[in-house]
Amino acid sequence: MDRMSVDGEHGTQGMRGYYASRAPEYDAIYAKPERQADLRKLEALLPALFQGARVLDVACGTGYWMPFIAREAVSVTGVDINVETLERAMERTYPPGGAVDFVVADAWALPDTLGEFDAAFCGFWWSHIPVLDRRRFFAGLKRRLRPGAPVVLLDNRYVPGSSTPIVERDAVGNTWQLRRLQDGSEHRVLKNFPEETSLLADLNAYGVEARYLELEYYWVGMFFRRGSALA
Repeated sequence: MDRMSVDGEHGTQGMRGYYASRAPEYDAIYAKPERQADLRKLEALLPALFQGARVLDVACGTGYWMPFIAREAVSVTGVDINVETLERAMERTYPPGGAVDFVVADAWALPDTLGEFDAAFCGFWWSHIPVLDRRRFFAGLKRRLRPGAPVVLLDNRYVPGSSTPIVERDAVGNTWQLRRLQDGSEHRVLKNFPEETSLLADLNAYGVEARYLELEYYWVGMFFRRGSALA
C-alpha cells in the first residue's frame, strides 16, 4: 500500500522528511534529456555571478550547483536541514583551493554563527516558499548578508510533459504536486511556479532591484538592495 506524506497548513511541514528520503535519487532530475541544453547554459553562467564572493548556498540539498559556484567564489557555505542531502553534497568534487563548508541549519532560521556573506544562492528553494511567507524568509536571509549583497535565485518553470503535474491550487496561488519516490511513497509537495511579472513584483516590493533570465525549463532571478554598487 502506498504511504502518503502530506504537508501542513503552510506547505512546509513534511518537506524535510520528503527530501531526506529523496536524497539518494535526487540527482536523477538533472539527467532528463530535454533539460541538458539549459543545464549547460546555467553551469556556464553561475560562476561569474559569484566571482570573489563569500557565498551562502541556502537549502543546498545534494549540492549540485556548489562546484560551479566554487569555481569563482572565495568560499561557499552550503546550508541544509537534512544530513542525508548534505552527505551527498560532501561527496562531490570541488575546485582545488576553494573553501567549501557544510552546515546543518534551517533555511527559515539561519543561525548567527554562520556569519555574514557577500552573496547568496537559492537553488530550487524559492518555489517551496509559501506565497504569504516570502517576506519572512527574505527578512531572515538579509540578516546573513552584508548590505547590498546580491542574491541569485534559480528555479523551475512549469513545462507540461516535463514537470510533475499540479494537483492542487489554493486561494492565494500556492500550488502542490503529488510526487512518488522509488520506495513507493507518495508526497504532497508545495511547488510554486512564479511568472516573471509576479516574481519581479514580489522582489521589488521588498526594496530590491531585480533582474530575470528565462530559459526553456528554468529561470534565474538576481536581486540586490536599492542603492548598492550593482544597482
